[in-house]
Amino acid sequence: MIKPRIQILNRDFTIHRLNPDDEIPIELSQEKYFWIGKTDEELSIVCESRIKFSTQKTDDGWKAIKLIGPLDLSEIGILAGITKILSEAGINIFALSTFDTDYILVKKSKIDSAVKALQTNGYVLEQSVE
Repeated sequence: MIKPRIQILNRDFTIHRLNPDDEIPIELSQEKYFWIGKTDEELSIVCESRIKFSTQKTDDGWKAIKLIGPLDLSEIGILAGITKILSEAGINIFALSTFDTDYILVKKSKIDSAVKALQTNGYVLEQSVE
């Protein structure tokens, strides 16, 4: 398996938990990065920490590691490989996916350790992006 190159997004992220029937804040539609997941039990939103809205629960202080894509949907084990490395380094994650790639959220206090662990295992860090 070829290991994708990685980048750090120069933004801080917050993970929000809302009730499943809550409305999605309209201001998100103009943002460069945000993720929304909804089930019958909850509505989860990940967005930049500077965006504030009323939520049931939040978890601040996350940085995003982007796997430079596009990655083919038929590729196997990309996310598993990264999560294994970070788990062995004692780093918890919050994984997000899009059609073309994956993003790994890591606590801000652990981002340097996460990058070092990934680089030690053959991942190449490219210049951070806005």
